Amino acid sequence: MAAVQHLGNQPERTCIGCRKKGPRSELLRLVSDAGGSSAVVVDERRRMAGRGAWLHPSEACLALAVKRRAFGRALKGVTDTAAVERRIMADTHAVDTPVAAATTVQPESGSEN
Repeated sequence: MAAVQHLGNQPERTCIGCRKKGPRSELLRLVSDAGGSSAVVVDERRRMAGRGAWLHPSEACLALAVKRRAFGRALKGVTDTAAVERRIMADTHAVDTPVAAATTVQPESGSEN
């Protein structure tokens, strides 16, 4: 018998990219822009009105969602995913950059005493 992972009462959602289920806290909630445009926006607080779609914050899941045209099916009529791409790229590049505290700080000229 397979081991069952207990997540307590945490709701699960399905990623529109990889189609795997995961805890709601690990996925981004996406909604169509309220202004009537065809843009997708990231619902950071997970409180915006309207139908939502869920996506793992990874480049792989984003690529799968674009390839499968999942945004247009999950959120009717949306085509512009630039905001989602910027959000995911910002997250992945923030992880890849070295920590600033690891660099040595040189005193400014004249402050050596």
